[in-house]
Order: sequence, then C-alpha cells, then structure tokens
Amino acid sequence: MKLSKGLIAIIVIAVILLIGFLWGKSSYNSMVGKEEGVSSQWAQVQNAYQRRADLVPNLVATVKGYATHEQETLQAVVDARAKATQMNVNADQLTEENIKKYQEAQGQLGAALGRLLMVQENYPDLKANTNFLALQDELTGTENRIATERNKFNEKVKDYNTTIRMFPRNIFAGLFGFDKKGYFEADAAAQSAPKVEF
Repeated sequence: MKLSKGLIAIIVIAVILLIGFLWGKSSYNSMVGKEEGVSSQWAQVQNAYQRRADLVPNLVATVKGYATHEQETLQAVVDARAKATQMNVNADQLTEENIKKYQEAQGQLGAALGRLLMVQENYPDLKANTNFLALQDELTGTENRIATERNKFNEKVKDYNTTIRMFPRNIFAGLFGFDKKGYFEADAAAQSAPKVEF
C-alpha cells in the first residue's frame, strides 16, 4: 500500500504538532509546579516571621516587669511588631519591591528586638529570669528558622526564575503570565564589616 505525498505531509505535520503540544504542556505544567513551590515556600517564610511576632508580646511583658525605665524601648518593639504584622505580601505579588518592603518591616522589628535584648544588661534580675531566658532561646531558634526558610525561598525563586527565563520556555512564560519573582537580599548594613577597636 502506497501513501500519497499529501497524506505523508499531513501525518508529518500531525506528529510535529503532537510533539509541540506535548512539549508545551510539559513546559507549562513545569512552570506551574515551580511557581507553586515558590508560593508554598513563601508561606513558610511568613510562618517563621509570624512565630517571631507571636513571641514579642510575652517577651515585652516579661521585660516590662523588670525594666520599668525602658518604656521607650518597649514601645518601639510594640510599634515595630504592629508594622511588621500589617505588612502582607501575597504569593502572586512577590516582586523585588514588595519583598524589599516586607524585609524592611521585618528588619525594623528585628532591630527593635535587638535593642530590647540589650536591656537585660542593665537588669541582673531580668538576666536570671527563667521566662526571659526561655523566650530568648525561643527567639534565637526562631531567627534561625527565619534564615533557613528565607534561604529555601531564594532557592525556589532561583529555580523558578531560571525556568521561565530560558529559551524557548520564556516565550510560554510571557504568553501565560509567568513573571519573575524577587529574592530576599542581605541587609544593607551587612555589606560593611563592623569596626572593632581595642
């Protein structure tokens, strides 16, 4: 049985279209999976930051009982916590600008907590308080979790951004609205080494 040239051309075109469709479907599904991975990891980052925010009221209450002259420091922590918990970024809005704003709000809370923890040096009874020590340990563990989750988030974002920017997937990414996601970056203060004098 001999096939006509027209029928062979139709079969070849159909096979090419089928391969193109299957590749396109696979690429699209891969990008969706990686975007969902970024969203899932973003939820973990927010969860770690929320854990820190939840520790703040107990820490403030414990310090307040000992450090009556530190109202300004305590108020700064409360205000920074309020600002940090109000700053919300949805997983579909993970632009560099939004992540930077989120990071700044969380950084202000971290700085305020650092000042609060320094208060203990002036109050020996506070340094010995078991509740304070337990909360301080919890806070240290939470800060480690935050760093870990941020690193995992940056890895997911790197994988996703690489996928959507590589040719020819970048064409599909543009067609279907897959946008580049932002990273957590090092704090500007971390760029310069501290000056140590003896």
